[in-house]
Amino acid sequence: MLAGVLALATIGAGLDWLAHSSLFRVRHVVVVGLRHEGRGAVLAAAGLAAQTPLLDVNTAAVAKRLAVFPWIGSVDVTKRWPNTVEIVVHERTPVAVAFDANHTLQYVDATGHDLGPAPLTANLPTLQYLHPEQRSWPFERAGFNAALVASRLPPAFAAQVSVITVNASGSVSLKMTTPVTFILGQPTDLTDKFVSVASVIAHTQLSPGDIVDVRVPGELAVSGPSAG
Repeated sequence: MLAGVLALATIGAGLDWLAHSSLFRVRHVVVVGLRHEGRGAVLAAAGLAAQTPLLDVNTAAVAKRLAVFPWIGSVDVTKRWPNTVEIVVHERTPVAVAFDANHTLQYVDATGHDLGPAPLTANLPTLQYLHPEQRSWPFERAGFNAALVASRLPPAFAAQVSVITVNASGSVSLKMTTPVTFILGQPTDLTDKFVSVASVIAHTQLSPGDIVDVRVPGELAVSGPSAG
C-alpha cells in the first residue's frame, strides 16, 4: 500500500510538473468579437501574461475582469490545450442615445447602460428623463423604461421616432420626426400599443403638435391642432 501511495504521489507530481512546464504555458490569446474596445486594453485587463501556465488560468476571473468595459456585455473564455486561450466577446448593442450630466451624447443599450460617447449624427432615438433635479445617469434605474421601449421599437416606424421620454413614474412617450407625440404610458402591452401607433401613422391625417394617447389600445384619444 505504501508503495502504491508513493507511486501515485510520484505520478501526480510528475503530471503537475508537466502541466506547468513550458509546453503548456500561454503562448497565444485569441480575441473574437471585439469592435469597440481596444484589443491592447482588453488583453492587459485579462491578465494573461505570456508564459502563464494554462492550468492556472481562471476563466471566470478573466471574464469578471473584462466585464468592466462599457461595451462588453459578456465573454466566453476557453482554454485550448496546449497553449492557447480563446476569448469570445459579446458586445452590447446600442438602441438609443442620451445626454449625460455633462451634456455629452452617449450610446445606450437595452438595459439602459451607458456605452460611451456617441456622435451627434447618431441615427438613433434620444432618451429623455423628465426630472429637473436628476443629475446622475437615470436609464438603468428610474428611467429604464425609455431604454426598454427603444429596444422594442418595430421596424414599421422605428426610424420615425426622434425622442423617447420617460417621467419619474415610468410613463413613456414617443416624439416622432413629424413632430407628433404618442403617449404609451407604462411599457406593458407594447405589441398592441405599437400596432395602434402604426395604424394611426398609416391611416390618420395628423398635424405637427398632435398628441395621440394609446395607453389603452383600441381607445385612442387625439389632442392638439387636429383634435377639433
